Amino acid sequence: MVKVGLILGIAGACRTDELVNLTVDDTEDVGSSLIVKIPNTKTKISRIFVVTDVGNMLELFRKYLSLRPPHVKHKRLFLYYKAGKCSSQPIGKMGKIPSVVASYLKLPDVACYTGHCLRRSSATLLADAGVDITTIKRHAGWKSTTVAEGYVENSIENKTKIANQ
Repeated sequence: MVKVGLILGIAGACRTDELVNLTVDDTEDVGSSLIVKIPNTKTKISRIFVVTDVGNMLELFRKYLSLRPPHVKHKRLFLYYKAGKCSSQPIGKMGKIPSVVASYLKLPDVACYTGHCLRRSSATLLADAGVDITTIKRHAGWKSTTVAEGYVENSIENKTKIANQ
């Protein structure tokens, strides 16, 4: 669940409540990619993003979906796992995903990694890849360029690119 939440959260610059409210019907596996629809957002701007099979991300998503018990009556995508088995109870909060990842990576100040890190990481990774701010803004559903710019961290990778120019 953590890996799939991380993949979708960063790929789509998702808020944690958007992940919590995702349903199975909001995802469409089209073979070479996964199309994800975020219909209800804080800004009332629905978004669509695509996850490709870079790093076997689709395989992880498909495996996660295959573990879903057939008797689940609701459509929520993320379910609790207990003792290695998937329950039918939907996840209520996703904000701990970044701190779980930070703990796994043995990063300092694990508590500082909140659900908002998914949106910040998404924006920063896109900026580091050379994506323009208008595209980042549209991808994450931000109305303001200033807000979008505030989510982009000053990464060492970006600073190195600037220095090399």
